[in-house]
Amino acid sequence: MESTQALALSLSLCVHSFPPNPISNNHQFFKLKASATKPQSTYFQKRKKHHTKKSAEKDAFPSSLPFHEKNPRAIYKDIQRFARQNKLKEALVILDYMDQQGIPVNVTTFNALITACVRTRSLVEGRLIHTHIRINGLENNGFLRTKLVKMYTSCGSFEDAEKVFDESSSESVYPWNALLRGAVIAGKKRYRDVLFNYMKMRELGVQLNVYTFSCVIKSFAGASALMQGLKTHALLIKNGFVDYSILRTSLIDMYFKCGKIKLARRVFDETDDRDIVVWGSMIAGFAHNRLRWEALDCARWMIREGIYPNSVVLTILLPVIGEAWARKLGQEVHAYVLKNERYSEELFVRSSLVDMYCKCGDMNSARRVFYETEERNEILWTALMSGYASNGRLKQALRSIAWMQQEGFRPDVVTVATVIPVCSQLKALNHGKEIHAYAVKNQFLPNVSIITSLMIMYSKCGVLDYSLKLFDEMEVRNVISWTAMIDSCIENGRLDDALGVFRSMQLSKHRPDSVAMARMLSVSGQLKALKLGKEIHGQVLKKDFESVPFVAAENIKMYGMCGFLECARLVFDAVPVKGSITWTAIIEAYGYNDLCQEALSLFDKMRNGGFTPNHFTFKVLLSICNQAGFADEACRIFNVMSRGYKIGALEEHYLIMIEILTRFGRIEEAHRFREMSSSLS
Repeated sequence: MESTQALALSLSLCVHSFPPNPISNNHQFFKLKASATKPQSTYFQKRKKHHTKKSAEKDAFPSSLPFHEKNPRAIYKDIQRFARQNKLKEALVILDYMDQQGIPVNVTTFNALITACVRTRSLVEGRLIHTHIRINGLENNGFLRTKLVKMYTSCGSFEDAEKVFDESSSESVYPWNALLRGAVIAGKKRYRDVLFNYMKMRELGVQLNVYTFSCVIKSFAGASALMQGLKTHALLIKNGFVDYSILRTSLIDMYFKCGKIKLARRVFDETDDRDIVVWGSMIAGFAHNRLRWEALDCARWMIREGIYPNSVVLTILLPVIGEAWARKLGQEVHAYVLKNERYSEELFVRSSLVDMYCKCGDMNSARRVFYETEERNEILWTALMSGYASNGRLKQALRSIAWMQQEGFRPDVVTVATVIPVCSQLKALNHGKEIHAYAVKNQFLPNVSIITSLMIMYSKCGVLDYSLKLFDEMEVRNVISWTAMIDSCIENGRLDDALGVFRSMQLSKHRPDSVAMARMLSVSGQLKALKLGKEIHGQVLKKDFESVPFVAAENIKMYGMCGFLECARLVFDAVPVKGSITWTAIIEAYGYNDLCQEALSLFDKMRNGGFTPNHFTFKVLLSICNQAGFADEACRIFNVMSRGYKIGALEEHYLIMIEILTRFGRIEEAHRFREMSSSLS
């Protein structure tokens, strides 16, 4: 198998070299130097060409300027044109000139400029425009106040938004709605602000409208605030707002995000006029709750009602089809897209098609859709790259980042987050360093998701020191990054360090989740630290994680590794819904204690109970047979796996069979397994 160093195409990430240590102690490593050069406007030069007299006023740039006292509208049109083109710096140059000449600016022009600031998230320019509004004496204009509140919240400056809001009349609903909308866009972290402002509006007797309730319900949905959602639903019924389609759609979305499927379905059933938006919210809700077949059934019902999917619904449906492995249905949807040319030309629909085929394991169809797309973009390339990675074509995924750049597309944050795990799996340290440098150069850091992926990549490549430096320099951490650091220590056999990270995590504001608990149970078992294992078990019980399958499995294995088989059996018996993962864990626990025959008997009991073993179950069973010297039993289990359950043997299964057969002098059989193993590559 060719090594990763022999890739045909190297990554061209505009980086000449990577330093021995990619993490600089200087905090400026993550920041670009601010440019002190002020951009020169080309507006003056373009306007001057229209003048016949070269020696005329040098600062008289608009063609309408000599007549500005009689006709300032032409200047307003210039500013509005720049606003539509998002050329805010040029527009501000004209505003400064108009201020010097005493030319007033109207509300319509300021509205266009504020809208451009919202569109481009330009906070600095927005503040300058706000200053010009004050200069023009329009700071008390209710319409502009509302627009300014919206602009500041869109740019993330809630303090400025609240200052503007506090200066306005509390009776009008529009500034309130702008404040609510900004908090909703900010997400779950601003939920309390939404709730406070909503309660304040009701207290002051502000006349709430449909838009107010829509914003509030969206915030409750994002925060999974079911009780507040139920109260608001009751208020909608009381005030006669419940029949508005936009509010019914918001209620459906809120109930789905709170996990209340029946309530969402009831709101839907009570909706008489179901448009594509209502149907789309139902399909998206089922998909959000991983009820894939219910989502597909809902789509079929929608079509029977004579409503056909639009591009938005298609982008919801296609990932669901991919996750359900419903390739034939996906082909039908693909045919529908091709039949409707306006959808087939939309890149996000084509990206969803590529993603769907990749999830169904049909890389040929995915590549066909990709290469039939004439105008590709970063999203489409990332979808193909992710497909290669998920289908085990790791080297092609890594090459894709170079091919993407050859077409003139620069990898974005999502692309980088997609390709770093590929480097981890290939243990491609040099490529991982190049991508790390590219992420720093393009200011993708600090991004918690990317830093976490880099930590895992460095640890899998055996460079744990880099992982530790990345973790130590993280400004913001979350549970995933803490767990990744624990994983990194375990990956490199530094179990005591993993325990130290776990203790630090317990002292932080982030409490260990079920994944972190499972990792620490594994550490306890490997260290044979029964006292630590019992402590973690107590925390598992306190947080109600004992019924989580992988946590229960690690708990069973921990007691088995520590030699307390009775405790392992008690944990196993206490699991309410057992599956292959818990059955495999108890079999493994018996194997740890050299009770090999009993372990094999448990396997028969597992099969008789209707539980389906997986490839890891068979790896454990073959290892137990190897440990006990049961060569014939190992052959029987291998046949059960390959013929009975149609599970393809992996290299690890072949290696165990070769070892046990060779040990007992069955050379010909071992040679046959060796040949079968070589066919895998």
